[in-house]
Amino acid sequence: MPTAPSHWLVETSWLQSHLTAPDVVVLDGSMHLPTSGRNARAEYSAGHIPGALFFDIDEISDKSSPLPHTLPSTVQFASQMKKMGIGDGSRIVVYDSEGLYSAARVWWMFRTMGHDDVAVLNGGLKKWRAEDRPLDDMPPVPRTPRHFTPRFRTDLVRDWTDVKGLIGDKNTQIVDARAAPRFAGSVAEPRAGLRAGHIPTSKNVPFQTLLNADGTLKPVADLRALFAAAGVNESRPVVASCGSGVTAGVIAFALAQLGHPDTAVYDGSWTEWGGRTDLPIETG
Repeated sequence: MPTAPSHWLVETSWLQSHLTAPDVVVLDGSMHLPTSGRNARAEYSAGHIPGALFFDIDEISDKSSPLPHTLPSTVQFASQMKKMGIGDGSRIVVYDSEGLYSAARVWWMFRTMGHDDVAVLNGGLKKWRAEDRPLDDMPPVPRTPRHFTPRFRTDLVRDWTDVKGLIGDKNTQIVDARAAPRFAGSVAEPRAGLRAGHIPTSKNVPFQTLLNADGTLKPVADLRALFAAAGVNESRPVVASCGSGVTAGVIAFALAQLGHPDTAVYDGSWTEWGGRTDLPIETG
């Protein structure tokens, strides 16, 4: 599984033929909004790709942060990966139940920790099920602990102070993955207590627009046109934002497919920005 941007996306047929490869680790990185009433771990237990491990985005996070699923320290991440049997030399394929949603967050997490041999399953479990491929409801066989060497990439993460400094910047662009009504501030945020609107001068590319109806990523030409239509200049760096740092990963992943693999993610995203009264917002 090459690690060039164009090969960070693997198809269901490829994964099924490599399920028993000793170096391939399949991860179910599904998660759902608190308002959905769904339990990702319970759904995983009821049916997952054979051999897949559950990657709990909320558990593999900085528990000291008041924000949801904040990126953990390198020490914590390496320790949790070791216990899962994921280490140096592992070839990781991550999927989620929606097609392409939280899997992109997991992809970004591994790359931020310096592990580039990680791919996203195109269409995820949604496409896998539609093709009637095998599922398992049994716990996977425990993997032998492996050493994971983190190499933290500070260039792939931004905090609120970084983003505030980018407002109006003529070089770096802020791109918001939330749906258009949330970006405009015309509807209430799903998380209570957050202001409505967006970071001043940011662009809006709703992550759903980057996907086909079956949950697969749209072709490169379509992705390029969508970013251009939103006023995003591919030749300039991007910081991706969203509701809580999850679907910002879809923006980063889509740009990687266009040959721009170093998009940073604002980890706190709107949960942090909209929850503070000392940071500027725009509506409309």
